[in-house]
Amino acid sequence: MPPTGSLIPADAPFSAEQEAWLAGFIAGVAAAGRREGGTADVPAATIDVLFGTQTGNSEFVAGELAAGARARGLGGKVTALDDVTPEQLAAMSHVLVVTSTYGEGELPDNAGLFWEALQAETAPRLEGVRYAVLGLGDRGYDDFCQAAKLIDTRLEQLGAGRLHERVDCDVDFEEPAAEWTAAVLERLVAETGATSTGTGTGAGTEIHTAATPRSPWNKRTPYRSRLAVNRLLSSPRSAKEIRHYEFDLGDSGITYEAGDALAVVPLNDEALVGGLLAHLGASGDEEAAEALRTEREIRTPSKELIADLVERAPSSELAAVVAHGDRSDLDSWLWGRDVLDLLRDAGPAAAPTLTELLPLLRPLQARQYSISSSPLAHPDRIHLTVASVRYGTGDRSYGGVASTYLADRVGEEAAVGVFVQPNASFGVPADDDAPMVMIGPGTGIAPFRGFLHERAARGATGRNWLFFGDRHRETDFVYEDELAELRERGVLTELDLAFSRDQAEKVYVQTRMRERSRELYGWLEEGAHVYVCGDASRMAKDVEAALLGVVAEQRGRGDDDAAEYLADLRRAKRYVRDVY
Repeated sequence: MPPTGSLIPADAPFSAEQEAWLAGFIAGVAAAGRREGGTADVPAATIDVLFGTQTGNSEFVAGELAAGARARGLGGKVTALDDVTPEQLAAMSHVLVVTSTYGEGELPDNAGLFWEALQAETAPRLEGVRYAVLGLGDRGYDDFCQAAKLIDTRLEQLGAGRLHERVDCDVDFEEPAAEWTAAVLERLVAETGATSTGTGTGAGTEIHTAATPRSPWNKRTPYRSRLAVNRLLSSPRSAKEIRHYEFDLGDSGITYEAGDALAVVPLNDEALVGGLLAHLGASGDEEAAEALRTEREIRTPSKELIADLVERAPSSELAAVVAHGDRSDLDSWLWGRDVLDLLRDAGPAAAPTLTELLPLLRPLQARQYSISSSPLAHPDRIHLTVASVRYGTGDRSYGGVASTYLADRVGEEAAVGVFVQPNASFGVPADDDAPMVMIGPGTGIAPFRGFLHERAARGATGRNWLFFGDRHRETDFVYEDELAELRERGVLTELDLAFSRDQAEKVYVQTRMRERSRELYGWLEEGAHVYVCGDASRMAKDVEAALLGVVAEQRGRGDDDAAEYLADLRRAKRYVRDVY
């Protein structure tokens, strides 16, 4: 698939509806404990709930698990994985790990240091630790819940005792997560002798997560927000189409923070739906046809569909690629193709019926985009900065599900289903005096526009430095006038631009970082927080390599020292990323 601007991966599994489910489950556990009678001023044991998260979902679940432990008279302590050393882990008695997976089977940003230390030959034995692991993910990805699998295996290798089998939760996670939660809590009660309910924060109980009011708006019941603004930001002459959207919050009661994401619940393109119905020989009147429009993912073929079509059409081009057994070849062949392409490749004789097709398709997921506004500046609206995905091959034209839904298929003043996805780990520094370095080319500028408006509204005195770029200044410099005004007002202290195609030699944001190596390191030494937003596959890696190079050059102590310096920034929450 082509890049989708500020789109955050849609495999984040916890919506507000799912939060409500978990809260209800925990309340049931508490009620059951109260029926048993008694109180527990001193917890029977402290349960350490460790989380790895990219967008905040695992942190929320960890907090709910700790609440469930407290409801059973146990102490609950919630900690990010990177804040735990192997030595501290060895001193724990009962550990519950909740983690998502990032990128190609990697640990989330706040769990990488933990994993590195856990893999080391010097990692201590863990015979005294009892543990269980819950993975959050999307089975549509090849490395489904890989981070959870890695941690589970390594804990076992180090001698820890498995309290309960690992469960890997797909997008529709409710039933397996409920079973895992109930079984783990029951086992903890049995092993620790806890028998009663603690309704307060008794001795040994500690929650490190901030309480966030739950919203009634979620994927199942999204808020129908009026799309008040749909404006083209890039030039009509640009090879890209970047748009600015504003969603009216009306009387929804929705609150958000700069750095959060907005989930957009899209509808599929009627042209693609019509093409599928025609190929399958189905009319558009069936109930199943409506599911194609509103409930099923038809842009990206599922693994289940691929396997089914290979069996139905063993002589197809897809079957030949699959038979070759090379994952990269299959990924290349699938790139840009949708469900209709695969059905055409299989041939009309091998086509499933519409009723047979639906179970082979993944649920249509909300797409999450980095919010580009601040509630202090725009309390009644949420802004997004989105690149419309469009391309064509042969006789087909393709578009991103949500990006073209917003650009083309939502009429003027029409309503769009939305809900907020909080991201507690990606926000403006609490210290208004702290310097801030923001690196966001393309639509990666989205959260940083919100950050700058936030700091302006707060009257923050900390300096702000933005690295921004794209292909051409003349056609792709989004928010140019706005950034100029922020500079004139003294909000934006430094602005370094990198337009890669405006000269013979390509220049990127990491080029500008290296050019200003001494000043950038000086900001780091003065306590600057560093934020990166944008493409994870190349840009984020290149930026991190540049940052390591800057530190190594300025400190003159080698690559290992630079890596440890960056690790210290991560531990201090001064180097955070919102990448996709």
